[in-house]
Amino acid sequence: MVQPSTVVTASVASVAAAAVAYAVYFDHRRRSRVDFRRNLRRNERRQARTEKEEADMSTRLRRDAIKARVDEAKDEGFPSGVEEREAFFNEQVNTGEILSTDPSMAVESALAFYKGLKVYPAPGDLIKIYDSTVPKPILDVLAEMIAYDSSLDIRSRSSGIDLEDIPNVGLD
Repeated sequence: MVQPSTVVTASVASVAAAAVAYAVYFDHRRRSRVDFRRNLRRNERRQARTEKEEADMSTRLRRDAIKARVDEAKDEGFPSGVEEREAFFNEQVNTGEILSTDPSMAVESALAFYKGLKVYPAPGDLIKIYDSTVPKPILDVLAEMIAYDSSLDIRSRSSGIDLEDIPNVGLD
């Protein structure tokens, strides 16, 4: 009777020989047939094009979802009183910080930071703070939200005196 280890060894050897034989056959066809090479290149280009289209589609869907979330936030409105704005800002920033610990909640976290940015008196300064404290994936989503919202003025306001507002009496 044949030993089981002999049967296993023979089976593994025959599978390995078949794999090597197919590799040699494939290489021979690739080298000798022009139409085979052409089909390989064509399939490669199709696959690359398909992957690129899928990546573009997922990016487009992600941007559309971000735009929809920003529009929803605008429709909800923002508080107008000073104390309400301050409380709203603190609540949104705390929510954003809590959500930023979970990578799957990047859009929700960025939306909370966006809402806080929307009510902050100096958004440009707050963005500088966000740059150093908010994780990069969330910051990227927040940047897309800021880019979409044309009503958000992110320029830093100068805290000094505006010389154009001072009348120039008798200095002509």
